[in-house]
Amino acid sequence: MTETEFAVIVGETKSVVLSAVEKHLFSRFYHAIDDVVQETYLRAYRGLQKNQFEGRSQLSTWLYTIARNESNRMNEKLGREERKISKLQQNENTERTAETPKPGIGEEMLGWIKQLPAQYMNVIKLALGGFSEKEIAASLSISPGTVKSRSHRARGMLRRIIEREGHGNSTAI
Repeated sequence: MTETEFAVIVGETKSVVLSAVEKHLFSRFYHAIDDVVQETYLRAYRGLQKNQFEGRSQLSTWLYTIARNESNRMNEKLGREERKISKLQQNENTERTAETPKPGIGEEMLGWIKQLPAQYMNVIKLALGGFSEKEIAASLSISPGTVKSRSHRARGMLRRIIEREGHGNSTAI
């Protein structure tokens, strides 16, 4: 299968795949729609390369099923991450908590942080709570590189939120 042939398949089926993802992905995880769609098409491409599509149904039906399964996988993955974060936040033995930011963080900033998707918000809250990248990585069971990436993306999202709300210069983030 050539890239052009696969591009035609993507063009013809993207509405079906998006429909499946929107139907099966929990709304609180909508920030991951692009990841689910990408993984759906990657799995489909690999499957087509290995002749796993047997033609007993329409190609769009097969892709819908893959998209549904990928949505369910993402729901499970992000749900596990939420549970880990919740468990971490409920741990009363920890002196520093994610809810105790460094002095000088105002209520307005905390409100903006709460607008972030959970995976980014939790990294930022832990960072503001004084945790190091290593500690955050261990707490959330993710790699230090993922902590850096999420922190960087979260700061960009915060800049856009602040600018959208008309609060001028947000370069300090």
